Amino acid sequence: MARIGLLGVGLMGEAMARRLLARGHQVTAWNLEPERLDLVVPHGAAAAASPAAVVAASEILLCCVLHAAAVENCLFGPGGVATAGRAACAGKRLVDLSTIPPAAARDLATRLRDAVGMGFVDAPVSGGPPAARAGTLTIMAGGDAADVAAALPVLRDLGAQVTRLGETGAGQAAKMVNQAVVGAGFLVMAEALAMAEAAGLDAAAVPAALAGGFADGALLQRIWPLMQARAFDPPLGYARQLQKDLHAVQDYAAGLGLDLPVVGAATGRLDAYVGQGHAMADSVSVIRLYRPDPG
Repeated sequence: MARIGLLGVGLMGEAMARRLLARGHQVTAWNLEPERLDLVVPHGAAAAASPAAVVAASEILLCCVLHAAAVENCLFGPGGVATAGRAACAGKRLVDLSTIPPAAARDLATRLRDAVGMGFVDAPVSGGPPAARAGTLTIMAGGDAADVAAALPVLRDLGAQVTRLGETGAGQAAKMVNQAVVGAGFLVMAEALAMAEAAGLDAAAVPAALAGGFADGALLQRIWPLMQARAFDPPLGYARQLQKDLHAVQDYAAGLGLDLPVVGAATGRLDAYVGQGHAMADSVSVIRLYRPDPG
């Protein structure tokens, strides 16, 4: 079993930590808000005072935070990974499970390697906290083949599907594709559910009724029932995170010379929802843009 360092104990980080502990790994965790460590220490994780302290206790590091600026802070901020020094870092790998722009992943990888000789794998995930807890995440990896191979034993404890898609940044590029589908899909599910409810259908029966057809898929089978039941607490993912990802998709597409009007429309609707004060609400609750909660 590996000695694993974890930077970030948000919704996903907590679920990952508990999964890795259950698999018998040693986990040393750090979080910017230290009170979040109380969610994993009782399950066997050790608490660290800084990312640099995590380096000393770990063979491989995982990072799962909100955005590129947060990853940069973990690596190069006060007490960051790089402050541990080359002797502590060289030959180790950092696996970034966050969703950040591909260019940011490439830049951070180069800086980390040049500063302290540590390898960097961008490995964003899809599936949410339940999949992390069950070890059934979908993981899209980019990086040097040897670095990805070294990370695979740990990644396979977290994911049922782990794919190296190319060099550094390729995992994040694949995540942009994933988030284009997911982000627009959340809004499509909300609009379709609003239509079903307004039509007087038994909306709870729709996923089974459409199973096997072209409308079938994880969004219909997993997201629709949560929307229909208004099962938003505790949140499985925050609206602000999906909003951030959709804006990242648009920015990445623009850099490729593409205009994605459907993604743009979905982003606008999510902007409106977050603007109403729902940044920390579950993304699934976007149905409230269209229909009130029953009762």
